[in-house]
Parts: sequence; structure tokens; C-alpha cells
Amino acid sequence: MIIDNLISLALKEDNVFDDITTREFVSSDKQAQAVLIANNSGILCGVDIFIKVFKTIDERCGVSLKKRDCSKLKQGDEILVVTGPACAILSGERTALNFLQYMSGIATLTNKFVECINDDSKTKIYDTRKTVPGYRELAKYAVRCGGGTNHRKGLADMILVKDNHLKFVKDLTVKIDKFREKFKNISIEIECENVEQIKQALSAKVDIIMLDNTSFEDTKKMVALIREFSTENYKPEIEISGNININTVKEFVKLGVERISIGMITHSSPILDLTLEITVVK
Repeated sequence: MIIDNLISLALKEDNVFDDITTREFVSSDKQAQAVLIANNSGILCGVDIFIKVFKTIDERCGVSLKKRDCSKLKQGDEILVVTGPACAILSGERTALNFLQYMSGIATLTNKFVECINDDSKTKIYDTRKTVPGYRELAKYAVRCGGGTNHRKGLADMILVKDNHLKFVKDLTVKIDKFREKFKNISIEIECENVEQIKQALSAKVDIIMLDNTSFEDTKKMVALIREFSTENYKPEIEISGNININTVKEFVKLGVERISIGMITHSSPILDLTLEITVVK
């Protein structure tokens, strides 16, 4: 339903059903064929939405797939072929490409981070909630296509106590104990920026400790502290977050943490350059 609504809004936004250029310059009985080509290497994501855009405009549009979501693309690869009424293909081209390029861009950048992890490492790349409003389902699906892992989808999925929450909490352990009396199977994560906050999190026996916006050396010391106080019965997962990029992630992976969350894979990924080459069918 969300995807249907997004497509509907996108088509309305672009006035696809009132495309005066196509309507006035292209005969309604003309047929066309369009080949989707990758201009750069990357990870494909969003094919079903791409197809659905054209089907929504005109159900007579047909698609022949050559590549599917999660496929690795090389420059020049042909991904699919669309055939059908020329007016529908011309009017829907930009909307369909916008979805596909956006999602493929996220999948591609995610995969670049994933490839920085050694095969024997237990570390996984996670996304965040830093997504375009309304597009979270698409963005998180794209992360999975790129080999990444989804963090919470929304605020109801788990507890994540951040620094601003801590300003309102006097005794973290008491608060968490009360929460666990009410909710048995919801994970609890605490964001920590210093040793004192880590000690509070360990005392409260939270499930995940997030080390946020700390330098590599400070992060290394904090990881060692958490591991020192871990036991057979209590070993919290460690998440590193904040200011990690493609150049620094390899160093942080060496720390052997379970999670590295990276906001930029959804809020700053460049689109994957794709082209739809259209020809007239006689």
C-alpha cells in the first residue's frame, strides 16, 4: 500500500497523465521499445517499482527482465526491456528512473561498506532512520539488497535511549528494570559518549551499547572496557556510529564489534546512473 501511494503521488507530482509534450507531439497509436542500461557499475534495486510505474500508467506495457534486484551491474549491462504504447513509456520514464536510481544508489553505497568487512568478521553494516520522509521502506529494502542490515524501522520497534533522553532520567537501571517488567521481548540499546555512560549501561545490563561520535582511540578503549565487564551470562552487543566513512570503516571493523551503523548510506548516497534508450517500434 505504501509503495502504491508513493507511485501515485510521484505520477501526480510529475503530471504524468497531462504530459502536454508527449500528447501533442507523439501519436497515441505509436508503439515503442526501451532498453534500460547501466552507465556505471553498482547494485540493482527497485526493479518491481520501476515496472509498476509503467503498469500504473498503462497496463499494456510489458517488461522483459535481464537482471533482478541485488544483481551486480557492470557499465553497459542491459537490465530490462520495456515495450508498449510510446506515450506511456515517454511520460513515465523519469518517474520510473527516479525510483530505480535512488534505490540502486543506496544499495550500491551500502555494498561498498559491506565489502570492507572481512569474511571472518562478525561485524554487520546497519542503516539508521535518516531517510527521506515516506521513503523509509524503499531505503531499508535497498540497504538489504546491498548486503546491509536494517536497524529499527520506527520508534516502536525497540528502546534506544539517546543522550537527550538521559537528561530526563535520574536512575537508568531503575527505569530499565521497570520497562522489562512490562515488556519482556523488546531490545534495549543505550547511546554512550563517555566511560561514565558506559558504566551506567553495563549496570543496567542493556542489550546493545552504542558508541556514538567517538574517535577511533576512544572507541577502542570503550570497546575494551565493555568486553572487560562482559560475562558468560551477559555480553552486550556493541554498535559504533557517527562520522564513519568509506575510508575509516576498515579501521573500526578491526575492533570486532557486532554493529556499525552508517547514516550516509540512506541520506547521502549518490544515485546509480542508468539510462532508458527508447526506439520506435514500426
